[in-house]
Amino acid sequence: MNTPERVADYPRPPRIEPVALSVRVMFAGREIARTDRALCILETYHPPSYYLPPDAFVAGVLQPEAGSSFCEWKGHARYWSVRANGQMAQRCGWSYPQPTAAYAALSDHVALYAGAMEACFAGDEQVRPQPGGFYGGWITANLIGPFKGGPGTEFW
Repeated sequence: MNTPERVADYPRPPRIEPVALSVRVMFAGREIARTDRALCILETYHPPSYYLPPDAFVAGVLQPEAGSSFCEWKGHARYWSVRANGQMAQRCGWSYPQPTAAYAALSDHVALYAGAMEACFAGDEQVRPQPGGFYGGWITANLIGPFKGGPGTEFW
């Protein structure tokens, strides 16, 4: 992901792509997830959301949460909290247990809000969280905004 990418050029509806880099997540002083098989969603004006397969996570760190939401493209989402070393980040992740057919590859993969974690990495680069509290994109140095999520961007 070293080539500059304009998020304004990402597609709508969103596209799934495999992540060519190793992805890892730190929380509460420990690595809670690592994978070379992450997927990302590319959507207009959004930094990519990274989805990690269930086996990327250390056993027991993901805790299911009540409630759900609906994405017009991917279907019904469920939410997750992360618990490690006596600390908890509530509702910091989401997944699609039964995504729509076009997004079947996301089944049971979990995406995390980078801002709720100690650090998230795409390769050796520590990502920055997408602005706002609704979207969960991970911003890397090669991405060119503007990024949806901050004040005044809800209707782009």
